[in-house]
Amino acid sequence: MKFRPLHDRVLVRRAEPETKTAGGIIIPESAEEKPSEGVIVAVGSGYVNDNGEVRALDVKKGDKVIFSKWAGTEIKIDGEELMVMKESDIIGVVDAA
Repeated sequence: MKFRPLHDRVLVRRAEPETKTAGGIIIPESAEEKPSEGVIVAVGSGYVNDNGEVRALDVKKGDKVIFSKWAGTEIKIDGEELMVMKESDIIGVVDAA
């Protein structure tokens, strides 16, 4: 199934949760906290302002992002859990440099 977010929404694949602490302790699945970072899978056409003009989004497909803890709506597409959220829920883009 194909999914295209509308307007200022983005589709995000959440990063895999850490299963081990820095000290090597294994975290049970029931105690894992869902990470608040992921990779953009798809983006909408842009934000529509009060004048009806469309402003392009600052993020693009493939960007690694950090988003707020309670952001978005979880959906399942072809058995994969993804998140749909507004661009404003994204805190920032992580650069590799």
